[in-house]
Amino acid sequence: MDSAFGLFLMTFSWVSFTCDGQSVKSAHVLDLIIRDHTFMALDKNLRTAIPQSVDLPANLSGIGVDAVRFRCGSLRRYGAHLKEFHLGTGVTVHPCIERVMLIRQNMGHNWSSIYYANYDLSGYQLVSPIVGLLAYNADDDDANSSNPFQLGIVAGERPMTIDFTNATKLNKEDGIKPLCASFEGDGRMTLAKGNPLTPLVCVAKRHGHFGLVVESPPDQFRNKPISRWKVAVGSTIGAALGAFLLGLLLVAMLVRVKKRSRMVEMERRAYEEEALQVSMVGHVRAPTAHGTRTTPIIEHDYRPHPR
Repeated sequence: MDSAFGLFLMTFSWVSFTCDGQSVKSAHVLDLIIRDHTFMALDKNLRTAIPQSVDLPANLSGIGVDAVRFRCGSLRRYGAHLKEFHLGTGVTVHPCIERVMLIRQNMGHNWSSIYYANYDLSGYQLVSPIVGLLAYNADDDDANSSNPFQLGIVAGERPMTIDFTNATKLNKEDGIKPLCASFEGDGRMTLAKGNPLTPLVCVAKRHGHFGLVVESPPDQFRNKPISRWKVAVGSTIGAALGAFLLGLLLVAMLVRVKKRSRMVEMERRAYEEEALQVSMVGHVRAPTAHGTRTTPIIEHDYRPHPR
């Protein structure tokens, strides 16, 4: 009965979420989709400790997935290495009866953007794709089954390491010291400083999803709401200044028109009061007036000096 119900749930999730992979907005749902694709794509007789890449459908393009199966005892004694992840000796998986399936995820830069919506990354930005390491039961009776369940991975004395050297454009010469971000299943994100000698290598004590982040550049004009009273005062001052400038423009236009009219009127009156004769002065026609001479008169009696 449980197997039939599990098959129904997996079939329902397959139809619901694989029709349009880009509609997935939940990081947890994306993990379930990758899990189902992995268990359906891998051979039941997958060799132990041999990693195998998983081909995802086109609507999940950009995500890299690798899977490997271990015996729980062998994993604890020898550890494991799977792409960016290195598990040292002493790592334990619980609850594990016999075998465990490790699934490594690389979300790529496109699908990593989902984590901005699922976690509070305000003030930080990703500089690497999100990578994840999850474990599922893979016993002979359960491998490739319809109801794989998640197991827990706990590191031993030596923590797990995640090497982002080949997954980010940053390098040691840049001088940028990124922070290691761990994305927990309950929606929390924890930040930790890496080793100064190996700033692109993060450490972890358990399974999960990880990435490198740096502080976002400051933006003085972002996320600063403008209060209503500032908007009202600014609008009032702007309107008053505009009306004042418009009034000055109108006054200047009126003064100019009035002055021009006065000049025209003065020219008209001068023309009507005295009609001047037009003569040629060189090659120019110009108004001229008749020559007049005032008759001289002696203002006082003149008496010549006696000789």
